[in-house]
Amino acid sequence: MFEGYVSRHVEVDGARLHLRLGGRGPALLLLHGHPQTHVMWHRVAHALAARYTVVALDLPGYGDSCRPSADAEHVHHSKRQMARWIAAAMVQLGFDRYGVCAHDRGARVAHRLAVDAAEQVSRLMLLDIAPTLAMYEGTTDAFARAYWHWFFLIQPPPLPEALIERDSRAYLHQVIGRRHAGLAAFDPVALAEYERCLALPGTATSICEDYRASAGIDLQHDRHDVAQGVRLTQPLRVLWGSHGTVGRCFDVLRLWRERADDVSGRALDCGHYIAEECPEALLGEMLEYF
Repeated sequence: MFEGYVSRHVEVDGARLHLRLGGRGPALLLLHGHPQTHVMWHRVAHALAARYTVVALDLPGYGDSCRPSADAEHVHHSKRQMARWIAAAMVQLGFDRYGVCAHDRGARVAHRLAVDAAEQVSRLMLLDIAPTLAMYEGTTDAFARAYWHWFFLIQPPPLPEALIERDSRAYLHQVIGRRHAGLAAFDPVALAEYERCLALPGTATSICEDYRASAGIDLQHDRHDVAQGVRLTQPLRVLWGSHGTVGRCFDVLRLWRERADDVSGRALDCGHYIAEECPEALLGEMLEYF
């Protein structure tokens, strides 16, 4: 699925991150969403490698990257800590400045990366999210029903972890299969990879900690940014699925313009999983933007 790419692990500050590296040209970092891995980029990876040096990375807690230890404040799964590890990994790979395209949870990490390591991130493309703080503060009945897993995963341990570990495949299929395009949107090889990685020891704990951090310490960091007037200074392109929940429940462009100086974007004719549902449209956007 990633012909011409090499698989690598990078050790940074006690974290071991897995990634695929391929292509030539300006560096472009790709970050995946929940409950997936870097494999979600497989339908655009080959074309991107013709123009860019692509780093498709598994987030900490996902794929074949490390599973950070759980802690009471969820610091190890905060988007700030994930961004620190990723920024250090990119420097270790020799990339001091790069573009970022990120989806879902990865887009939340990318938002923090672009704030905290602004000197590294040249351009930012975020797929199917509004700012985390705005989404929690603007939660409606429709949003809560569609994004039920947000509120399930943040429950205190060990209940959500135990239920996921009992049947991780069923959890995966419920999360991704109940969206607009159903399971038909996913290549069987990619789906099998998501199933494999979700069943790895420690994954259930990490994904719960990821969401607990987003409902706790990440909101503290976001509120501090708002209070201090911290904004994204890089060009930001936001894309969302016209058949997805984010565009129906939130004014995506308005919310990002409250947090960034240079924002553009539009809806694409798909649901949440843009890179797998409409890869041609996404690829066109990426080639034009980056």
